[in-house]
Amino acid sequence: MRALFSLVGLVVVVAIIARAMKKQLQAVAPAVVPPSPGAPALTVPEQSRAAQQKVLQDVNRALEQGASRTPE
Repeated sequence: MRALFSLVGLVVVVAIIARAMKKQLQAVAPAVVPPSPGAPALTVPEQSRAAQQKVLQDVNRALEQGASRTPE
């Protein structure tokens, strides 16, 4: 009986962890924005460069905001 409860408890814990992981992965999944009808389709390397540039701009903007908040 104790083994059955241990097994059920283990399954419940795994289910909870799997559900939490699913929510976390959905939260950080990149948003896929379809290209506008007039824009040319980007290749995978071009998409990668565009994503890297966006991240770089976001990091720089965040660093500038942090620097402006810091008293000198």
